[in-house]
Amino acid sequence: MSGDIVGAWDVSLSDGLYRIEFEHGSTTGKRVIYINGKEVLRRDWMFKLVGKETFPVGCTDAKATITIEAITGFSYEYTLEINGKSLQTFLDNRSKISKTWVMKLDGADYRIVLEKDTMDVWCNGQKLETMRRPSEAWTLREL
Repeated sequence: MSGDIVGAWDVSLSDGLYRIEFEHGSTTGKRVIYINGKEVLRRDWMFKLVGKETFPVGCTDAKATITIEAITGFSYEYTLEINGKSLQTFLDNRSKISKTWVMKLDGADYRIVLEKDTMDVWCNGQKLETMRRPSEAWTLREL
């Protein structure tokens, strides 16, 4: 990554945490998107300095869009939307429809997410098969 990072956002999805960074060359129009440090999109020599870049995030391919808007002169504002919602609205909705636990067991870290709307369970980025029998506790199996 070079020194032109102009925006960075942390996004929590069911399959993990993602750090999205955006590099924008305000003279060349260059646009580079990194997810967790890995380059996922690059456009060099863009003549239009404003606009949108859309790309997938996570194993569920959540639709992320970075919008570049001119403020004054060569000042720009960068916003991130996830699945058509502002990042804050998306995160607020996620907190209502999911529950996340982070735990350490036998020295290993585990991140468990329950999606309340679908009853899907994720552990460390893997969707688990769940089964519920009357009067019994939940059981989990890897898919």
